[in-house]
Parts: sequence; C-alpha cells; structure tokens
Amino acid sequence: MNKKNLHMKPVGSEYMEQYNALLRYVFQVTEQELSSIGWQEKEMIRAKFPTMEKADVLGWFDGDTLISQVAVYPMQVRIFGKTYAMGGLTGVGTYPEYSSQGLMHKLLEQALKNMRQRGQYICYLYPYSIPYYRRKGWEIISDKISYEIADYQLPKNQQVKGDVRRVKTDSDELKQTYHKYALHTHGAVLRDELAWNEYWLWDSDDIMAAIYYNENNEPDGYLIYWIANEVFHIKDMIFNNEEARAGLWNFVSAHFSMIDVVKGDTYTDEPLAFLLEDASIKETISPYYMARIVDFPAFIANYPFKPDTVERQWKFTLTDPIMECNQGSFLLTISKEGCGQATPIAETCDDTISIQTMTTMLMGYKRPDYLFKIGRIQTSEAIIDMLEDSIEQQTPYVSDYF
Repeated sequence: MNKKNLHMKPVGSEYMEQYNALLRYVFQVTEQELSSIGWQEKEMIRAKFPTMEKADVLGWFDGDTLISQVAVYPMQVRIFGKTYAMGGLTGVGTYPEYSSQGLMHKLLEQALKNMRQRGQYICYLYPYSIPYYRRKGWEIISDKISYEIADYQLPKNQQVKGDVRRVKTDSDELKQTYHKYALHTHGAVLRDELAWNEYWLWDSDDIMAAIYYNENNEPDGYLIYWIANEVFHIKDMIFNNEEARAGLWNFVSAHFSMIDVVKGDTYTDEPLAFLLEDASIKETISPYYMARIVDFPAFIANYPFKPDTVERQWKFTLTDPIMECNQGSFLLTISKEGCGQATPIAETCDDTISIQTMTTMLMGYKRPDYLFKIGRIQTSEAIIDMLEDSIEQQTPYVSDYF
C-alpha cells in the first residue's frame, strides 16, 4: 500500500460492484445468507443500483480500487410536526488492512459537510458500533422492543366498526397508510421510493401485508407479517387509533389455530404487555437508531419548542468532534411562540453540552432532567426546568432499516 495512491472522491455507479463487494466483506454477508432470502449477487446489485443513483456516495481509493466508503440517502423525517431534510448514513465500511489511518473520520467529516450544504440538518444511521458513532457525535434516539406472545396469550376478539383486508406489499394503499401515520408521528421517516426500497430489501418473498379500514373505508393502520413453522412474525404494526390497533390484533388472533407463538417488533416506547390481559409475555428492549444534528443553528431555526408566556434564554458551550459550525459558545433564545434561534457568541460559558447530548435531548429520547442527573449537561437547575418546559415529551418512532 502506497499512501500517495490514496485519494477521496465521489463513488459513481460504475463502482457499484466494488461498493457491494466491500459491504459484503466488512459485514460478512455470505452466499448462504443471500440465498436464504432469495437473492443472488447480481440481483442485489440491480436492487441497489437505483438507490445508489440517488445517494451521495464518497470513497477512498487506492489507485482505482475502492477501499473505504460511506453513502448518504436523501430522506425526510418528521420532528414534532415539522418536516426536516435528513441524511440517511449507510454503507459504511473500510477494508481491515486500511483501518486505523483516519480514512473513515475524513469520509464522515466530508459527508456531514455535504449534508449541511444540501440543507440536511439531521442525520440518522443504524449503528454497527454504538461506541464508535458516539465518539463521532451521534447518539441513540430510538428503541426497538421485541416481543414473544404464546397463542393462549393472544387478545380476545373485540368488536370494531372497520375491517382488515390483505393487500399486496407494493400497493399504493399500503404506502398511503404509512404516510398518513408518519405525518403525525415524531421521528418517523417520510418514505419515498428510495426509502421503501430499503425497507423491503432484506425481506423474503413470503412477506405479507394487511390494512385496517375504518367504517368510512379509510386506512387507519397496517400489519406487515409472515408465517413460518407455526410462528406468526410481525415485522411492523402501525395504527392511528385504538380501534385500528384492536382490529389488527383481531386479525392476528384469527390465526390462532395455525400458530403456536407470535414474535414481533415494535418501535414505540410503549411496552405491549400492559395492553394484554395476560401480560406475562417476553419483551426485550434494545437501542435501534442513532442521530446527530449536522448544523445546530440551522436545526434550531426550524425546531418547534413549546410556547410560553415569556422569552427564554440559555448561554452554553457546545462541543462537536467533527463539525466546526457546532463548536463554541451559543446564545439560545426561545420566543414566546416557541421559535428558537441559536447565535454564536464570543464569551466563555460555564454551561456545557455535547452535540450527542443535545441531539438526544431535542429529539425527545432522553429528558433534560435525566441528562442533567447523569452528568451529560453542566448547567443550573433553573435552566433544566426551562428546558423541561420547552421541549415536547415524545420519543421518536423509527421502523426503517437502511
């Protein structure tokens, strides 16, 4: 390896096979795993190709050989009722013989600068290493709860005014159902064709979908599932109200004679057990997605704080391991109407907070009071009370995978 041969540049579609080979090597995806979901190598490349065409892909090359890479998908998310452009970071990998040279740090720095130029002021990723991404400024913002329900623990049938109908997984109705849900769900990705393609990418051909229609024949929720070896697997279930939730569980329970157990995942902060008559089910909670604010002042300019009777202010020093625009002292001003403004200031501040902590706090995953208690925010109790009153209480929902 000659370091003089190493250079960073955008990765075009002509490098698709090298991009794919690097991913498979780093994440050890075997032919057996691909064939188990019906994939062949060339099919995978074809499926990724349209996504790659829309993505911002950066890589380090040794001569003409791709050795390190990141991809950023152009996406949108809902944050407390506001739509933000979001950079979806994925495809991160470096061949082991090129590691420990700072290549990935420089790729992430350039990717974040590109996001900032495109107005993507928040970045999501699914972490392969939480400690690594924390060191780079990302923090956990959502959880996944996996559950297991025995057939005899399934909820009894409830009378609902609507009905559940099975639909094709590529139907427009399914996409419309999700869009309706995502618009009023904090943290949710607003899925375009690229995001839907990623959502389905690793699912096998036997995946199915069902929609709950209310009494006005409007979709109010859906269930994505498959059945194998007497197990009812739930990939995702969304609902806009309690009636839709009950209707979808009626549909699951109707499979009682066919199955022994229901296994599934949910992406809210609400454990399922409390809603079941027999609450002694298995539930496992694990961190899911991470995020980081790309440009703090620009993110704050669109952020919806809670209104109050007075204007609020906070002076503090923000730290960020990568982005210079997030480093230094700021004056945060929140108007009576809940509009925020973050202005860089020259003075030194005793109050300090990292971009990781700021992200998880403003995304609603952890509350200011908790972050203060564990030493992640250095400030006064009066400021913590102000932040508690200013930030909405709702944890993010992220059910995507990219």
